[in-house]
Amino acid sequence: MSKFFANITELPPDPLFGLKARYGADTRSDKVDLGIGAYRDNNGKPWILPAVKLAEKKLVALPDYNHEYLNISGYQPFLTEAAKVILGNDSRAISEGRVVSQQSLSGTGALHLAGKFLKESYTGSDVTPTVYLSKPTWGNHVQIFESIGFKVAFYPYWNNATKELDIEGYLETIRNAPSGSIFVLHACAHNPTGLDPTVDQWKKILYEISKKNHLPLFDSAYQGFASGNLDKDNFAVRLAIDDNSIKAPIVICQSFAKNVGMYGERVGAVHVIVQEKEQSLNNAIKSQLNKLTRSEISNPPAYGAKVVATILTDSALRAQWEEDLVTMSSRINKMRNKLRELLISYNTPGNWDHIVSQTGMFSFTGLTPEMVARLEKTHGVYLVSSGRASVAGLNDHNVDKVAKAFDEVVRFSSKSKF
Repeated sequence: MSKFFANITELPPDPLFGLKARYGADTRSDKVDLGIGAYRDNNGKPWILPAVKLAEKKLVALPDYNHEYLNISGYQPFLTEAAKVILGNDSRAISEGRVVSQQSLSGTGALHLAGKFLKESYTGSDVTPTVYLSKPTWGNHVQIFESIGFKVAFYPYWNNATKELDIEGYLETIRNAPSGSIFVLHACAHNPTGLDPTVDQWKKILYEISKKNHLPLFDSAYQGFASGNLDKDNFAVRLAIDDNSIKAPIVICQSFAKNVGMYGERVGAVHVIVQEKEQSLNNAIKSQLNKLTRSEISNPPAYGAKVVATILTDSALRAQWEEDLVTMSSRINKMRNKLRELLISYNTPGNWDHIVSQTGMFSFTGLTPEMVARLEKTHGVYLVSSGRASVAGLNDHNVDKVAKAFDEVVRFSSKSKF
């Protein structure tokens, strides 16, 4: 080992991208990728949204189209419209000037930027606040906040025995957490479980958060992608803002990777909603976000933001986009129901109703790491070891194979225990 890097060690591959590499190296013609969360059409191919294709044509045909640098804050038409998507056209927070928005490198970049900002500027707790994540949560949440320097803790979420939300454990953790803690909340289509709180449960969660003056940080990566309806998927965010009971700032990390299919273009935003109508506070927040952006990426990428802004500012393209959301969410829901029907028809041991009660791109199948390993080795069906499956990877051509593979590994596991 070099004396100049004496303390460096090789880390294991990222679980998701390591899975993708193994899938790519697999030579079986009938292999199935249920790992990385990206929408695929019914032939298993990447799908460019019709709204995106039309927006790209319109964008590049503009006489002033160029590739100049954006401002440090990002592309303002995108930021203006992105805030309306997440908060609503009639948002009081927007009309009262209580929203500060900053463009980011998709959702991951939004979480990192928001985390850095809160680490340096948030003083709502008497001590360095702890960031609370759901258990389980998206794997990258942990390393994002730990790399920034936050202590990370967890609130109960998935009850594996019942395949339901552990709402009592969730609420108890909120009550017992030090006042002013930061709670990362999945706005909809919880990753990895696909299980969202009900309307009544969301009201209880946000009520307890408000009582302890915790700061809610919403991770919104799937708005419109879960149900096909932008407003329905954003119920929790708007309730938190419009209810007026939460006195702490509210932070939203917004991604357009999934719902506009702009995965590699890295289009996202951070929105900081404050309760005080003070322009000086807004200016201070903006200046701090600009400092962080400038020091890390100088300014954000332009192309994807311009494409999304073109969709959001054109009524015909906006209508097409909303149709595209229904197309994607409907196909995923169809596959959820088909997989469950097949497992029932094969009398696969266990109850599989949770597959259809979950929502969005992912399903927490309940398969064990051992079952997942056998799926990959024996059947060429790839999903992460937690049992999370990307339902978007299912289609009419492979769902029967996947159901039979699930059936085989569940039965094999049952036999091996005796």
